[in-house]
Amino acid sequence: MRSIQTLCSKTDSYKHSHWLQLPPNTTRLFCYLAPRFGKYAETVWFGMQGILKSTFSADNPYGIYPITMEHVRRAGPRVEAHGEPFNWAGWTRIVEKHGGHVPMRIRALREGTIVPTGTATMTCESTDPELAWVADFFEAPLERVWYPSTVATQGYHVKRDILRWLRGTSDLVEEIVNSRLHDFGARGVSSGESAAIGDAAHLVFFEGTDTMEGLDYVTDYYGHEGVAGFSIPAMEHLTVTIWGREMEQAAYENMLDQFTSPGVAQRKFPFIACVSDSYDLHNAVENIWSKRLRQKVIDSGSTVVVRPDSGDPQTSVISTLLALESGFGAVKNSKGYKVLKNVAVIQGDGINPESIREILEAVARAGFSTSNLAFGSGGALLQKVHRDLQGFAYKGSDATIDGKNVGFHKDPATDHHKASEAGWLDTVLVEGHFKTVAREDRKPAPESAMVTIWENGKLLVDENFADVRKRANAAL
Repeated sequence: MRSIQTLCSKTDSYKHSHWLQLPPNTTRLFCYLAPRFGKYAETVWFGMQGILKSTFSADNPYGIYPITMEHVRRAGPRVEAHGEPFNWAGWTRIVEKHGGHVPMRIRALREGTIVPTGTATMTCESTDPELAWVADFFEAPLERVWYPSTVATQGYHVKRDILRWLRGTSDLVEEIVNSRLHDFGARGVSSGESAAIGDAAHLVFFEGTDTMEGLDYVTDYYGHEGVAGFSIPAMEHLTVTIWGREMEQAAYENMLDQFTSPGVAQRKFPFIACVSDSYDLHNAVENIWSKRLRQKVIDSGSTVVVRPDSGDPQTSVISTLLALESGFGAVKNSKGYKVLKNVAVIQGDGINPESIREILEAVARAGFSTSNLAFGSGGALLQKVHRDLQGFAYKGSDATIDGKNVGFHKDPATDHHKASEAGWLDTVLVEGHFKTVAREDRKPAPESAMVTIWENGKLLVDENFADVRKRANAAL
């Protein structure tokens, strides 16, 4: 079946009528994107480069850019049949005058920048006086940057919490913090594209992941060399229960034989993860791991990471730590907290930013270093986020009409919380503080924190993922 996708379709339907709704002689339109309000007081800016390369680039995977007359001829009748007017002259001008490239300029913060929520992170301005409408037309694909930015924002705040507890309870901090939150979210998102984008955002702050689409994404769109994230051999309930209830111990022994000896894998892995609640978590931890397999674990030289999984997360984690301490012993670190020998714990059920904080506090309160613990998160990491979590919105704020520059904004009497900014906006960095300002000269400020990243079809800034990570993590 032949695809009918075109860039003309990458929008909200009603945008096709907006070129007729602008005031006569509107020759320039300026829009901005900002996280207006939200759960977190600071927002991480990430993901626009991936959107531009996957949508507004000749290398896009959909064959939709640059725009051709074939695209226009395919889109026009479909838009009109759909119930909207089609701007035949405008799209034809894009093809014939601009070689299929959209005449607009995008300025944005450098990716990985962390700003106060309420700060403009991106602006978009038309560059052809006859095609002012283009700055507003692509709101939908451009505003989807809310997703990677929100996942990264959540990751930033979770990492701050984890760092706080590691610094207070562990002798190892920087060496292990990047492996403390593992992405289990691939199966819980709406598409492979969502998995890739969301995991790329997770990888800005952490290196643990089982979502391999994200590794490809940061290589394809952010030039990352090598692999950006890591995993370890890990059991799932299927690979335990397929052995049968009476052979549960044999399933665990097989893990040790295959991955720590080495066995068929032909490699000795320093860590293996074993989900242990398929039948009776208490029996698995206290009897199988801590007694029957204790010496085999010690002799393996690898660390067995026990996964409690079900039950109340705090209760399961603490009871597992205590049982493992009884079997394998622990030593006190320089800060007076216990560190288990030969084993550790990963909790992968019921994990979200709030439960992570609660579990870390409970672990420390029980006298254990939080270095004993890692987390795995799926739905809460990649799926249970939404645009309003940080209040992302794309709004018009400035235009040229009849040769005059005009700033404009919305300010609903019923909800001043939704008021937008007016004017030609720029985000500046002054004495270490970010602030969005309106520029009367409609030019970037000398202290602007924004750069022109895309203009008239050309990507002008190509960020490397390593630099994005460095910029984002500097704030920690």
